[in-house]
Formats: sequence, C-alpha cells, structure tokens
Amino acid sequence: MPSGWGGRSTVNNSALLSNIQARNILFKERNPLSSSIPVYSHHGKYPLAILSALLMIIVAFLFVGVAEVAFAQIGITRLEFIVILFATFVGSFVNIPVWKIREVQRVYEFEQVRIFWMNYRIPRIRLKEVSTLVAVNLGGAIIPVLVSIYLLATHLSQIPYALFAVAITAFIVNRVAKGVRGVGIVTPFLVPPIVAALVSYILMPVSPSAIAYVSGTLGALIGADLANLNKLGKLGAPVASIGGAGTFDGVFLTGIIAVVLLSIF
Repeated sequence: MPSGWGGRSTVNNSALLSNIQARNILFKERNPLSSSIPVYSHHGKYPLAILSALLMIIVAFLFVGVAEVAFAQIGITRLEFIVILFATFVGSFVNIPVWKIREVQRVYEFEQVRIFWMNYRIPRIRLKEVSTLVAVNLGGAIIPVLVSIYLLATHLSQIPYALFAVAITAFIVNRVAKGVRGVGIVTPFLVPPIVAALVSYILMPVSPSAIAYVSGTLGALIGADLANLNKLGKLGAPVASIGGAGTFDGVFLTGIIAVVLLSIF
C-alpha cells in the first residue's frame, strides 16, 4: 500500500510540472514581446568610481584655493604656499629614524592536546620581545614646525597668545587621543582644527589665523604624539612616526583646516 501511494504521488508531480511548462509555452506564444524585452542590469561600479575620483579632485582644488586665500592673510605668498604644500606632500613619505623601543610583553598562546580521543586547549604564556621604531616624519612634523617658527618670527606680538593656544589645544587633543594596539596613537580628525580655531578666535578675534595654524599644528603634534611617547612600546606597532605615517599627514592638515575655518566663519 505505501509503495502504491509513492508511485501515484510521483505521477501527479510529473503531470503538474508538465502542465506548468505547457502554460509557460502558451504564454510565450500569446505574448511574444515578453521574451524579447531586454532586461538591463546596473553596472555602474566603474563610472561611480570615476565620478567619485573627479569629485575628490574638485574638492581638493577648492580646498587648496580657499587655503591659499586664507594663508595670504597671514603673509604667506602664493609661491610660498605652493612650495610648502609640495614639500609637505613629498616629505610625508620620508620618515627619519630616531630610536628603537624594545619591550618584553606577555603573549598568550593555546596548544591543542589530544588525550583519550578528546581535544583540550591548554593556555600557555610566552614572553616575547617587541620592538617599535620611533621616527620623525619630514612632511608631518619637521616642515609644519618650521612654518610655525616662521609665523611666530613674523608675528612677534602674538607669541604669548600662540603659546597659550598651543597649551590648550595640546591638552584637549591629548584627552581625546587614544592608543590603538598595532596602529599607534589615533585622534579624531576634526577635533584639533576646531579646537585651535575656537581658541585662537577667543584669544585674538582681530587676526587669529597665524595663531590658529601654530596652535593647530604644534598642539596636535605635542598632544597626540609627543605626550604619548611612553605608550608607544606597549601598543606593539612596528613603526611609530611622529607627525605621520607616509601619507598626507593630519598634523599639517590640522593647521590648514584651522586657518580655513577662521577664514570661512
């Protein structure tokens, strides 16, 4: 009896599939356009990438143009700005080694052991020497510091305000900077320039642009990098670059963005 039921169910399923196929063929015969209508799929990955790249280039040119106008307010000519920008970009790929930090850290490992057909994970603690190479970035540390010294030398009356602004910016940046294991010191990108712009405007509302650049650059450099040198060995990063890591550095951009914010608002 069960075998008879199974056979009847198979026959019924085959008849049902045949009926569905026949209806589909009849529908195509009655509607010939349904099979000839083209179906377009969206393949916009490459055009979207090109459009995004063009948009980034336009934004970069607009930002450089606004920054050029903003720096003209503090006595830096167009040629000097282009030289600083180019030197910073090229120098951001140059890390000058200073010293190497060696520290012994505990490494937790698990060894799998099979006993009586059962697997056990046995934890083991191993001591491992971790070294971190501390370097100074040419474009992200040395050049911005030289530009800051130049601005202070040409704005002697603003030196006390600039030093006070540097201290406040460095303190706030140090509070928000976090150490990420395997990476280094990480700081929220917009916090240093916003703090530098606000502090500079409060201290000197008339012409705060030079103070904004100096406090943004030196404040970020001191608060994020120099104040956390004692933590570098514990983070396990192979290279700790003061002022950058081979890219268009955030310390330099902090000073520029702070000046641009003041010129806009």
